[in-house]
Amino acid sequence: MLPARAQDQVPDAASYIEPMANVVHDEHHRQIAGGWVRAGIFGISDGLVTNISLILGFAGANPGHDVVRLAGLAGLIAGGFSMATGEYLSMRAQKELLEYEIEVERKSLAESPEDEQRELRNMFVARGIDDELAERLSIDLMRDPDLALRTHAREELGVDPSATGSPIAAALSSFLAFAMGAIIPLLPWLFTSRGSEAPWSIIFSAVASVAIGGSIGWFTHRGVVRWALRQTLIAAVAAGVTYLVGRAVGG
Repeated sequence: MLPARAQDQVPDAASYIEPMANVVHDEHHRQIAGGWVRAGIFGISDGLVTNISLILGFAGANPGHDVVRLAGLAGLIAGGFSMATGEYLSMRAQKELLEYEIEVERKSLAESPEDEQRELRNMFVARGIDDELAERLSIDLMRDPDLALRTHAREELGVDPSATGSPIAAALSSFLAFAMGAIIPLLPWLFTSRGSEAPWSIIFSAVASVAIGGSIGWFTHRGVVRWALRQTLIAAVAAGVTYLVGRAVGG
């Protein structure tokens, strides 16, 4: 038990914990923890590389304009739904697992409050907080079940109980991101039929690869040119190999 004078100097638990959990980011910090950056970049890049490879693979076999266009459309739709399905199922499984673990934590807080209070205290001490302050904080936290649950969930599961994500939103965004990338090499096949669509698909995809790679380099501060070349090289290798396979099999 802290002396009365020391207690007057110890902050309230909510005022100490909440600022750590709900940090207001300065404008030079970007909110990237939610995974939207990775999902968006992966979706657009995957759509671009997948469909330029598919289109050039069919074009290499020279089956005719309509067949290549149909293959590109099928690749866009099938790939988009595949991405959306995978994202939905994986996030739904993760969400349900987190909700189960949060419910387990909620029951533990209700049935074994002393054990949970000691657990909180030990976590605070492990973080470098003074023993007496950790004791006071853990006791005060346990007086507010919601705050105690949020703290336990963040410390033990690394998640906010009120922000476990939306599988439907993730699936929709994955579909749209993939479609944005996949439509780029398909554009020449949708609006022309003069026999020069393949070179234009290559040009469009090269420009898009440079833009995607450069954006990654700019966003991560790891070199715009290096990332642009890396993305373009990956797309070129994938498309080139598929084209040669299509040409060999089609021939």
